[in-house]
Amino acid sequence: MTSHQVQLFLLDVTLIVVLARGLGVLAGRVGQPPVVGEIIAGILLGPTLMDGRLSDALFPAEVRSSLTGVADIGLALFMFAVGLEADAGALRGRGRLAVGAVVGANAVPFALGVGLGFYLLRTHPVRGASPTAFVVFVALTVSVTAFPVLARIIESRGLFATTLGGLALATAAMVDVVAWAELAVVQALIGGGAALWRTALFVLYGAGLFLIVRPLLHRLMRAEWSRRVPTAGTFPVVMAGALLSGAATEAMGMHFILGSFLFGMAMPRTGSAASHADLSDGVGRLTSVLLPVYFVVAGLQIDLTSLSISSVWQFGAILLVAVAGKVGGTYLGLRTQGMPSRPSMAIAALMNTRGLTGPIVVGVGLEMGLFDGELYSLMVVMMLITTLMTDPLLSLTFRGSVEVPGSVRGDGESTRRRVTARP
Repeated sequence: MTSHQVQLFLLDVTLIVVLARGLGVLAGRVGQPPVVGEIIAGILLGPTLMDGRLSDALFPAEVRSSLTGVADIGLALFMFAVGLEADAGALRGRGRLAVGAVVGANAVPFALGVGLGFYLLRTHPVRGASPTAFVVFVALTVSVTAFPVLARIIESRGLFATTLGGLALATAAMVDVVAWAELAVVQALIGGGAALWRTALFVLYGAGLFLIVRPLLHRLMRAEWSRRVPTAGTFPVVMAGALLSGAATEAMGMHFILGSFLFGMAMPRTGSAASHADLSDGVGRLTSVLLPVYFVVAGLQIDLTSLSISSVWQFGAILLVAVAGKVGGTYLGLRTQGMPSRPSMAIAALMNTRGLTGPIVVGVGLEMGLFDGELYSLMVVMMLITTLMTDPLLSLTFRGSVEVPGSVRGDGESTRRRVTARP
């Protein structure tokens, strides 16, 4: 990079951090998660405004490549944090309610998404990949849930200590795990003749992380747990492991976010809660600076001015399938297992939020050549709108108090109590 490009790179990073932070604060003041402001910042700096002249002046190709590298580091660390928090054992002991929630929140929108994929395939033909991969990826896109954003909303609503909040968190964690597994399947499908070997290698790598790396990490962190204070060497080792794991899956033909996510899943879950919190906080500080760069770089590829009348109809179909599948599926899944109507609707509204996770998945689809620029833009706007819908839906649901299961037994039976969430 030349001296001028270095100056522009530093200026761009500063602009991104300040604008994303400012719009994130404004989003918070109107009851929305900060990621809404970050996504809007990306769209504002992209080609949508001023016919792309602002975007081209601030982000020339040479600087964009450097920003993409920074964004990838932030994305890898964020996916590690998602894996760290997505405890697959969180549903244990929650009975049929948990099963109904997970099946409804994933299977129903995925099935509707397959139909949507065939519909979109007529106007968005896939080049260099199989139509099957495109259809499956569309289904994956409309069935994701943003676990980190959902957790923030639950905390801001005062629902963390309730069974409703716990069930929503556990369900979202499992849906996240399923979503990344589905992404691995899509990548394997794109591999053509190498799909079988790629899948086998990925499975073996995942097994190695849990059977070999996880015990080593447990030994490394044991001293820290015993002292209940973070050691100077643990955090850099874990961060290096997350990045190297991403590099490993990228080398085997899978996306690097899968490797970072698996490494987070492989982290030991036993030990000091304080040490675990310190690790999460450390990653959170890094991603709070790096992840907005990802959303802005992604926003540079969104041009809303290029959308046509036919795009409006396609967007309507995408939004309808996404909301009906996720909200309707989760609601029906819980209702069939005995959950009362209003808490079922509350969890369904929470599961409909897609900020953070959704745009990342759509960005992967763009990188793999499954989505063109128009479809990518439509999907990102859908992610933004469904995230914006969450707070109003919860406000409607939480008028007054809501009856929720106080404790859930393995047979699905429960005791009842009433809670009032903060507006």
